[in-house]
Amino acid sequence: MKKVSNVFYITIALVVIFVLIGAIMPVRFEQVTTNLNAFISTNFGWYYMWLMIALIILSIFIIISPYGKIRLGKDNERPEFSTPTWIAMLFSAGLGIGLVFYGAAEPLFHGFLDSPLSEVGTEQAFKEGLSLTYFHWGFHGWAMYGLIALSLAFFQFRKGERGLISATLKPLFGDRMNGPFGIAIDVLATFATIFGVATSLGLGAMQINGGLNHLFGIDVSFASQFIIVAIVTVLFLASSWSGLSKGIRYLSNTNMVVAILLFFGVLFIGPTLLILNMFTDTFGLYIQNIVQWSFRTAPLEGDNRGWVDSWTIFYWAWWISWAPFVGMFIARVSRGRTIREFMIGVMIVPTFIIAIWFATFGTTAGDIQNSGVDLTQYSTELIAFNMYDQMSFSFILSALSILLLMTFFITSADSATFVLGMQTTRGSLTPPNTVKTIMGLSQSAVALILLYVGGLTALQNTIIAAALPFSFVVILMMFSLFKALKQELKTIKKIPKRK
Repeated sequence: MKKVSNVFYITIALVVIFVLIGAIMPVRFEQVTTNLNAFISTNFGWYYMWLMIALIILSIFIIISPYGKIRLGKDNERPEFSTPTWIAMLFSAGLGIGLVFYGAAEPLFHGFLDSPLSEVGTEQAFKEGLSLTYFHWGFHGWAMYGLIALSLAFFQFRKGERGLISATLKPLFGDRMNGPFGIAIDVLATFATIFGVATSLGLGAMQINGGLNHLFGIDVSFASQFIIVAIVTVLFLASSWSGLSKGIRYLSNTNMVVAILLFFGVLFIGPTLLILNMFTDTFGLYIQNIVQWSFRTAPLEGDNRGWVDSWTIFYWAWWISWAPFVGMFIARVSRGRTIREFMIGVMIVPTFIIAIWFATFGTTAGDIQNSGVDLTQYSTELIAFNMYDQMSFSFILSALSILLLMTFFITSADSATFVLGMQTTRGSLTPPNTVKTIMGLSQSAVALILLYVGGLTALQNTIIAAALPFSFVVILMMFSLFKALKQELKTIKKIPKRK
């Protein structure tokens, strides 16, 4: 067994403390996280906005700059995975459960329950609901993922550093990253990863429970969710033991197949022509308003600041907390690609897939809502299943959703377990199964505690708190990356000119 680092022991100690506090004082725990959420959202909302805007600008600059021709690896290396498999891995690791959980619910919420821009229930609000969903799931988040992954891949595969967050800061702090300061950075990244992934696992358990209740009458309760998490934990640990090239590759491709079946099922059974027209119209609306929405903090009393806190700030925090995990995973599977190819692939392809996905599910839900069936009366995890009830082949669609949730659950947790193993074994690309098992159990335990103390509210509260400290590390990583890229261009004798 490879020797684990101090990051492992410190992180496990922190997780144990967190789990014990949540189990012993659940009510007090929820109160504290709610107050912390309110404080951060109110006082740092503007900061989250500026950070995500800056990352979009940096991503565009890198794509069009001479840095884009630098390869993530040696100059003669080529990608380890085929492009379709690479995209499937991006899709599974970076999105997954959230697409199924919010696919029908979020556009419906923005359009028919609480629109920040127009009167709810109007055609304009319906369209804006879809565009706002693209905004939350599109370019901003993938710029965050892409830049973190780029930094990790560049230093690891081009410069020969360990695959750790701390290693990316060496251009700024030098060998100090090999000491306590570096350990603190890696603990922060590992801790944020556990809570970011735990949030998604909690969402997945809630919706799997909701689907099983809808189809088979199984109680929606913490006990049911505990059993679901326990079963899936065994499955994703078994997958993690099989290794990256086997377990995650097969699961990622399985995810894509099931997701495609569900997507085309809803597309063709639902209002197909309306979906295609709505996608075209609302994607244009998203592109048209992306700058304005990126700066929208709703500062005045009548601006509906609560909506911004509950949705946009929550999403920006969620993306940040997922960035160490997804960034490390994307970096691991992207060796051999040029920076330009990498950034375009990471930003453009997932955003387009997300938009057509939400257009399909959101338009179908909105069309059913406009027909007189009130889907907004159901909880978030049940909206999609009640939408299927109004469609042909409803049982098959519901079953596919549950299966997709399961495979996404396993893939996300499997990928996270691998990344957590890397972070706690000094960047090893083959972390031992013992470490992966302990880290996998840790993220499942955190997910269960969050479900126990407050369900969706606790999940959202905790993600915002966990993201704030790591966001400062992200800023340092960007300065370090650009310093290193600038130096790399100087050492390259000749950069091929564009033809």
